[in-house]
Amino acid sequence: MKKILNTKSIFISLTLLGLISCISEKLELTKLNFEKDLIPEGIAIDGNSKKMYLNSLKSNKIVSSSLDGNNHKTFLETNKYNYLAGFGMTIKGDTLYALGNSLTADKNESILLLLQLSSGSLIDSYSIEDSSFHYLNDLAVSSNNEIFITDSESNKIYKIQRPSKTMEVYLDSEKIPNSNGITISNNDEYLYLASGNGICVVNRKSKKIINEPKENYSGIDGLKFYKNNLYGIVNGWRDKSKNGLFRFDLNKARTEILRSEKIVEFTNSFKTPTTFDIFDGNIYFVINTQMGNFDGNTNKILDLKKLESYKMMKIKAE
Repeated sequence: MKKILNTKSIFISLTLLGLISCISEKLELTKLNFEKDLIPEGIAIDGNSKKMYLNSLKSNKIVSSSLDGNNHKTFLETNKYNYLAGFGMTIKGDTLYALGNSLTADKNESILLLLQLSSGSLIDSYSIEDSSFHYLNDLAVSSNNEIFITDSESNKIYKIQRPSKTMEVYLDSEKIPNSNGITISNNDEYLYLASGNGICVVNRKSKKIINEPKENYSGIDGLKFYKNNLYGIVNGWRDKSKNGLFRFDLNKARTEILRSEKIVEFTNSFKTPTTFDIFDGNIYFVINTQMGNFDGNTNKILDLKKLESYKMMKIKAE
């Protein structure tokens, strides 16, 4: 079931829904027919098949549907190929890159699966072979198949150069603590990290951090580069008025953030949006992941009566 809201009705309709009161050329809100206890984190869209993929924190699996919410299926069964609780995902060509982590510190494991979209078969898998605590959170893939991965429990960024089987430390710096979202410029020149200090711009070749990050640009989960600007979901502030979907305007050299603008304000109906994807000029994200109703240590839903159907928001990237 999908509601399409035009510019004339957007203010009234969204206010009645308890969502937002912003102005946009077109906004769509789509009901997703997955199980209510999915607890999704990562999202990726395949532009060729027009399919959306969501992973599950609770069930260690990946599901898919068409962009209108129909044809929902299980793409990767629970724990198949040793998949763990789902985190960042992205798609390049016919490959879905999917990160997973164990949710408890006493069972510290992380994994990256490369899955063929057309068949669901495993292309490759990677894990970190050390005993330190790590949390592989999000990833970006360059045009020559370099995979860059954030570790939100350290100061490290990892790198895989396909077809290598090795996951190596690309960058380890106190300037980029607990990085979460990561994205790469369209010419592969710069990496952008959503760190605890704010958004850091890294020259991909030299590995140098070339900007001075600002703390007011922190609390970011998902981060994407699109048309020479950055977009990010901010959900990490205790003052919830600071959270929302933001655009971060870059200078012409794409090395500094000039300003930020909140595109969507997260009201009470937004239950911890996390990551997002951009396809055909539109931003897609689940507005109610319901993470606040999930205990990762016990893998239990806190209140089954409060579970609700998931909704996906589609909004133009401005």
